[in-house]
Amino acid sequence: MKTLINIKADKDIKDQAVKLAQEIGVPLSTVINAFLRQFVEKREVTFSSPFKMSKKLEVIVSKAEKDIKTGDNMSPAFTSAEDALSWLHK
Repeated sequence: MKTLINIKADKDIKDQAVKLAQEIGVPLSTVINAFLRQFVEKREVTFSSPFKMSKKLEVIVSKAEKDIKTGDNMSPAFTSAEDALSWLHK
């Protein structure tokens, strides 16, 4: 038997949730029902989201990847902390 639940949600969050549900090919009600089922079965709530880099971090990572490929801004391998400190102080 199905029942209707009325909840208040932030419009932006609801719109993003609807869009994401559409992207994965399910209605938002399926997502909510799955969440409720998991909540009842496990008696716990887990909040998570995939990591998404900010534009600033994307630029930093892109530069680091380029430096790794070209060998720029890379330190040599060290056999001791003293060697590393000596290289840093040059």
